[in-house]
Amino acid sequence: MTGQHLRRPTRRRLEDTLLAALAPILAFSLALGGLTIWADAGKAGSPARIAVTSGRVFLPYGDSTQTAAFFDITNTGGADDRLVAVTSSETGGGTGREIGLSRHRMTGSGAAYRDSVASATVPAGGELSMSPRGLDVTLRPASGWRAGDLVSFTLHFEHSGPVKALAIVVSPSDRAS
Repeated sequence: MTGQHLRRPTRRRLEDTLLAALAPILAFSLALGGLTIWADAGKAGSPARIAVTSGRVFLPYGDSTQTAAFFDITNTGGADDRLVAVTSSETGGGTGREIGLSRHRMTGSGAAYRDSVASATVPAGGELSMSPRGLDVTLRPASGWRAGDLVSFTLHFEHSGPVKALAIVVSPSDRAS
């Protein structure tokens, strides 16, 4: 051992080693802190919690065979959900088979049309507000509807299941719609 001498680590090498060891510890601590806050807020693993409010359905105009209904949907849960169907036994379709989701679209020339939609996402901690200029529920109205009548609907969600809601019949010219 006479030809070998012990190497003493330099201050620079010690600092580099310490920094290399602290990086994963810091990343782990930040991730754990974020998960702790998320879990304390009640969002960790919580299912979607759906509420449907502000239901309104337009009185049909003229000889129209279709009209639209609109709802505000909130999800206070920690997981996304999807609206997959809407049914009602109080519409002109009877069984609700003629009810569908659609979205209002504009062409390049300014004309409007409806585009069928299979489902609509309700984000975790968020909301989905239907409107005449966006997503709506297209349906055949029942005969004899008057402004102020209530129509019962069932909104079907992928994870939350069915949610019953009432919609008030309003004139399309009402600003509250």
